[in-house]
Amino acid sequence: MTDKADLPIGIIDSGVGGLTVMKELLDRMPDEPFTYIGDDARCPYGSRPPEEVITFTTEMLEALDSFGVKLAVIACNTATAFALEHVRPLFDFPVIGVIEPGARTAIAKSEMKQIVVLGTSGTVKSGAYSRAIADLAAEADVTALACPTFVPIVERGVYKTPEADETVRQALLPLAGASFDAVILGCTHFPLLAPFISKHLPPGTELITSGSATADTVTGLLASKGALRPAGLTPDIRFYTTGDPQHFRHITEDWLELPFAHVEQLNLPYTAE
Repeated sequence: MTDKADLPIGIIDSGVGGLTVMKELLDRMPDEPFTYIGDDARCPYGSRPPEEVITFTTEMLEALDSFGVKLAVIACNTATAFALEHVRPLFDFPVIGVIEPGARTAIAKSEMKQIVVLGTSGTVKSGAYSRAIADLAAEADVTALACPTFVPIVERGVYKTPEADETVRQALLPLAGASFDAVILGCTHFPLLAPFISKHLPPGTELITSGSATADTVTGLLASKGALRPAGLTPDIRFYTTGDPQHFRHITEDWLELPFAHVEQLNLPYTAE
């Protein structure tokens, strides 16, 4: 019988964006095994109807359940906004989202309490960040800006190019003249564009990524349950994609600095053999 502590932490995302959350988790828990599923074939989620996002999220969590995990992170803001409360009762393991931890961190770091949220169209329309921030700090002023051009740039793997720089510049033009001191990158794909985003924001603006805050939440929860793996063991890290494994591997090895990443094709809905 497998000790629960030996089971992996599961991470799901609409594509490669959740790797930014996984990077934070790896930094804090280098001995932990991980199983990551990226739904690249159906990415992006931001323009999809909520019902579709709920279905896709459920399918990925069912696959993780078949593999065996001790906890799952929905490392996608759109999926967190639309699906988190729907899927939590369906599984025996804890399911963590990325919105509330990011909102909490932004409030702590914003002196002006004037916060901008950059997200997908779906996340912005859901109002999830505005609600999360209002619940924690009613006095905070939130401006949400949809940036639908960001995810395709990251998924294509051209997030370090002049094309990416120009795409970010144009997307942030509506913020010209606005007053704010903190920006939440409300999509886990967006941190891969962070150098360009910072370049086109006022100097001194705090960039908030949900990965760090989410990693803190996961670490604390597993520690409280006695489910952290003992140090010194070699972790098993597996990646699954519904898209092209070679393309996914290239981005994984670049962003996580994991040479020879193990990436497999996954068809959803997944049925265990």
